[in-house]
Amino acid sequence: MIPPEILFVVLIFAALYIAVVFFSYLGLRRMKRDVLEQGRDAKRHIYEIAILKEIGDRTGYSLNIQKILDIIVGSLNQFLEYSAVSYMLLGPAKIMFKADLDESVSPQFIKDIRTRMLGALSALSGRNLSGTEVEETITGAIMQGAATGLAQSYFNIPLVIGEQLVGVLTVSNTKPGLYKESEMEILYKIVNQASQAVTKLEEVVKTEQGKIAAMLESMLEGVVMTDTDYRVIAVNPAAKLVIGHKEKNAPTIFDFMDAFKGALDVRGKLEEAIKLDKILTIPEVFFGNKYYQVVVSPVKSNVGLTKGGILGGVIIFHDITHEKEAEKMRNDFTSMMVHELRSPLGNIKKIGEMMRSSKILEDKKVSSEYVSMLYESSSSMLDLVNDLLDVAKLEAGKFAVEKNPIDIKEILTERVKFFDATARDAEINLKLFVGDDVPDNISVDPKRITQVMNNLLSNSLSYTPKMGTVTVVCFIHKNGLAIGEEARGASIPWVLDNMSPFTTVIPNSVVIAVTDTGEGISTENIEKLFNKFTQFASSVRQSEHKGTGLGLVIAKGIVEAHGGVIGVGSKQGLGSTFYFTIPL
Repeated sequence: MIPPEILFVVLIFAALYIAVVFFSYLGLRRMKRDVLEQGRDAKRHIYEIAILKEIGDRTGYSLNIQKILDIIVGSLNQFLEYSAVSYMLLGPAKIMFKADLDESVSPQFIKDIRTRMLGALSALSGRNLSGTEVEETITGAIMQGAATGLAQSYFNIPLVIGEQLVGVLTVSNTKPGLYKESEMEILYKIVNQASQAVTKLEEVVKTEQGKIAAMLESMLEGVVMTDTDYRVIAVNPAAKLVIGHKEKNAPTIFDFMDAFKGALDVRGKLEEAIKLDKILTIPEVFFGNKYYQVVVSPVKSNVGLTKGGILGGVIIFHDITHEKEAEKMRNDFTSMMVHELRSPLGNIKKIGEMMRSSKILEDKKVSSEYVSMLYESSSSMLDLVNDLLDVAKLEAGKFAVEKNPIDIKEILTERVKFFDATARDAEINLKLFVGDDVPDNISVDPKRITQVMNNLLSNSLSYTPKMGTVTVVCFIHKNGLAIGEEARGASIPWVLDNMSPFTTVIPNSVVIAVTDTGEGISTENIEKLFNKFTQFASSVRQSEHKGTGLGLVIAKGIVEAHGGVIGVGSKQGLGSTFYFTIPL
């Protein structure tokens, strides 16, 4: 028999041993569970790092959310058990639905998932999307024909780019109770990081696009940019103006093709530039009453893996209408100068040949006439040269006047007397009106003011028909009043039509004007006055009006050198008033 005391001790030690073994087992089990949990956490973390790296490596600087989602979907089976993982993306006209199957499911399963996702999108976007067209793509395992189980485990992750909902990602399984918060959390984290990366990149792209758009908007040349499929991706207002596109939506390449039909093969030139990788220059295209120089060039990438690759094409429309007009003006001026010089030079040559004869020299009357003709021809050439020199001085800013106090009334009276014989021969009535308050002494360059009056009177007499009237007037203008109304108030002949509305701001001045009852000038041609070498056909008598077209340009320079302004009022069929001011 074992004594009770010893038996008690043995039982105590046995209980202690059992307790130690039990708690050791529990500790080992807890440790194993912790190790397994740590392993799962590590696996999740490794997956998270791997998938984000793969997204970065495979997409680079991509704004294509679909490409990013395809990468996530393609690698998700390493981390999660699922029957199907799918996404829906909102498009401008339709919804894209793509499902990747990891196991065989029924068509009813796909229909159920699509309906749920469409409902989630409608709820998240606040729009009823039930009637929207859905483009469906199924990849992975083959669907069964029989109607088996529906989705028992299911969760959605919204896809948000730049605070804007673009779609939804869904993981589903035919088994119930599979997905825990940890799985959903890591997938949400991956999608969220990818969305943030795209958002930041989109902001950078938008900023750069804004800069490019601002530069394009400010360009005077019309610019059209296309991709390699000839879709217009950028067009500035100047290019829209070229083809007269007034709609809010951007024009397509077909709008440019239709507009330039018969004048330029827009699509053909783009295709040639992109496919042959060369810059094409079309020196001159006449379109819409304007001339354009057109440059078509491929657009190449200069960064990244696509460096040197062709991204699309660009068309630049440079308006050369003014250059063409200037070229025509120069050609016309050259022809006119040759004509103006040919006549006096021809006369001088003939007179020289005639005066070589001793008989001509012995006849004093004939020789005197030839000398007079020689003087007139050389004077005509000298006047032409002086006009050219005056214009050159005006353009160089070196034109100057020598002012002296003179009686302006004497200059006007003398000029009217000088042209009176011409007026009588043309059967034109020439008048002079001078206001009583015009001062006797005004500081002007008498030679230059005489030059201005010669030009204005000569022009008026040339364009006034027989029995017409040319009136020279001089009066005082007061600041704040309109010059034309002042003249009408004093019963002075004046043509108000097409006059500048800003004569009220002209300071107190002497106004000198020449008004005729001639054929007048059209509004379009008034804009051409005072421009170098500009003349325009406005009359059946145009052949009678020869000249360099420099007279009014020089007159304008002379008046402005005195601190005054020169202007015109005219109406076709009524007559014209050319006026200038001299500040008091």
